[in-house]
Amino acid sequence: MITANDPKRKTWLDTKPDTDFPIQNIPFGVFLTRDDIITIGTRIGDYAIDLGALHQLGYFNGIELTDDIFLQDTLNDFISDGRKTWRLVRNRIADIFDKENPKLRDNEEHRKHILFTMEEVEMQLPVQVGDYTDFYSSKEHATNVGTMFRGKDNALMPNWLHIPVGYHGRSSSIIPSDINVRRPWGQTMPDGATEPVFGPSKLVDFELEMAFITTDANALGEPIPVNEAEEYIFGLVLFNDWSARDIQKWEYVPLGPFLAKNFASSISPWIVTLDALQPFKVEGPKPEMEQLPYLQYKGKKSYNIELEVYICPENGEENKITSSNFKYMYWNMAQQLAHHTINGCNVNSGDMMGSGTISGPTPDSYGSMLELTWRGEKPIKLSDGSERKFINDNDTVILRGHCSNEHVRIGFGECRTRLLPANKQ
Repeated sequence: MITANDPKRKTWLDTKPDTDFPIQNIPFGVFLTRDDIITIGTRIGDYAIDLGALHQLGYFNGIELTDDIFLQDTLNDFISDGRKTWRLVRNRIADIFDKENPKLRDNEEHRKHILFTMEEVEMQLPVQVGDYTDFYSSKEHATNVGTMFRGKDNALMPNWLHIPVGYHGRSSSIIPSDINVRRPWGQTMPDGATEPVFGPSKLVDFELEMAFITTDANALGEPIPVNEAEEYIFGLVLFNDWSARDIQKWEYVPLGPFLAKNFASSISPWIVTLDALQPFKVEGPKPEMEQLPYLQYKGKKSYNIELEVYICPENGEENKITSSNFKYMYWNMAQQLAHHTINGCNVNSGDMMGSGTISGPTPDSYGSMLELTWRGEKPIKLSDGSERKFINDNDTVILRGHCSNEHVRIGFGECRTRLLPANKQ
């Protein structure tokens, strides 16, 4: 059972009422401590909790864990242990920090080794991403982009309503929040030109996405059934899949994006478990045509996660430019994982699957500058009077997301990245 989600549970740690990280969340991440020790941890309120120290001091007795499971620089091995272990550990953490449990609460010496303020730690990439796949699963986004480039009558490609379209991306350039990104160089074909030119991208864009992290899910040759897929999903992060639209336009035929995408993708550093998100499961969009049996599922597979994107100019203030929701996704995570493995492709611990840009039904819920400004034809005005068609040098793009009901709020923190000027060639 998931006891950690009890909405009545309170913690003895001092937390704000609107925190993204109440005791009902208990996400997992990796951080560098004030003593320059890297460790696996969790977070409650504004406290980072060293799970390595917690384990060494005996707080996980009775749970089958290796001695070094939390003394590593990635979560991959812990994720490999499977959902039963994740649930036992998360339940135990909730018990340890429960208001009524004095064991750690009243042990000042132990608390010195276990608790850090968020200002005392430096967040790291939580997993070693072996493989990264990006899907294209928002019907609104696919329709908007298709309309721009092919016209309204041919907006969706013939395969789109039949399969969760995806492509393999580059895992080496996935970075955590607060790591800067440089404007990329590449070939572009300016309007009216007959030969391509080489230079910095002029149309750098964000893509509002979420990504899920898998465990070791299947052996080579064995598909994952759609109704079992969630058993192999550890959790979710916010995901900004940076795009260079002018480079992409020139290179993407016939094999899809390449240099336009592989220069950087940013994620939020705390992985929020699927268990923590259970209270926020909702119905997804109804299929517009009958799907093949391997993609047909039972029950609720979508999640009501409210998403926002902000642009903050250099030395300026944040400007909210869009509000969307993960529940808009036409193809859900279970379908994506089932489709990914239907041919026998094996999935490993730490693999990351991007949702694709998440756009809603209205112009203020679009998930990219390409859509929000409609290819730059409708610039966005910021509070300082400046305008944006795409992302300017030294702009900071911030993604935020959370779920809430009458009992609890579960958040993801933020994914914050500054776009630096291109390197000189």
